[in-house]
Amino acid sequence: MSNPPPPLPPTLHPQPPYITAATTVTPSPTPTNREYRKGNWTIQETLTLITAKRLDDERRTKPSTSSPSKPGELRWKWVENYCWDHGCLRSQNQCNDKWDNLLRDYKKVRHYQSQSQSQSSDHFPSYWSMERHQRKLHNLPTNMSPEVFEALNDLLQRKYSTQQQQQSTGSIQQQQQKQPCISQLSEQVAAGTDQQAPEVEAPVTGSEESDSSETESSENLGSETKRKKVRKIGSSIMQSASVLAQTLKSCEEKKDKRHQEVMELEQRRLQIEETRNEVNRKGITDLVAAMTNLSGAIQSLIANHYDQT
Repeated sequence: MSNPPPPLPPTLHPQPPYITAATTVTPSPTPTNREYRKGNWTIQETLTLITAKRLDDERRTKPSTSSPSKPGELRWKWVENYCWDHGCLRSQNQCNDKWDNLLRDYKKVRHYQSQSQSQSSDHFPSYWSMERHQRKLHNLPTNMSPEVFEALNDLLQRKYSTQQQQQSTGSIQQQQQKQPCISQLSEQVAAGTDQQAPEVEAPVTGSEESDSSETESSENLGSETKRKKVRKIGSSIMQSASVLAQTLKSCEEKKDKRHQEVMELEQRRLQIEETRNEVNRKGITDLVAAMTNLSGAIQSLIANHYDQT
């Protein structure tokens, strides 16, 4: 899982007015004669799309009993219907493409802002203080607005918190399921070691005394053998339970280690991408300088030629 989005800079605008209450939203059915709007998205249309995406995620994780989603209903068709009902006249394909572009631009801005805040140098000014050509020079989206960034940041923060809560709940449930199993095994072992064969006492006459002694000795020997077997089985069960608990613990540790490795690989990928962008920018700068020098040399050569003639 990826790291949670960083907090927003204090200079940004306040939270945009989009729906936050947990209300049931049921968009109207899709008419067959819709005429979709084309061209660039406005900020209001983008905020409407973000709200629709958040509500769609909520209705899928917590479906409403009063208005359940249809089995054959496509996710982006639901988003299109919501957007259409709120003045955003876009198709489901337009919404899908716009959402992918928003996430890509948001990740670039968030990554750059984290670098800007950590280094605090002139080479990394804040994204919100840069002009359009400066953003383009840093390979950043040129038209990301603070309202859209805040809305996306809020949505992803909520989504990350929900995932963390679900993972914590799942881990607690797993631990609760493991403990009764081990407790039951321990109780069975304890019950097995405490069980003893019932002894039946009866009056013994003098003629039957020797037979009774032999029978009692045989019963005691059999009862002792049975108790040893039960103890041996109980010990094996306890050892198996201990091995099982150790194996589960090892699996959890390996899972955490794999997650850490994935995060490190993602960080390396971002560093490599940033290095590549820096090399490209430097190459372009060197190319422009070389072209400038070449142009100056050509002009100087032409001037010398005219002077000689």
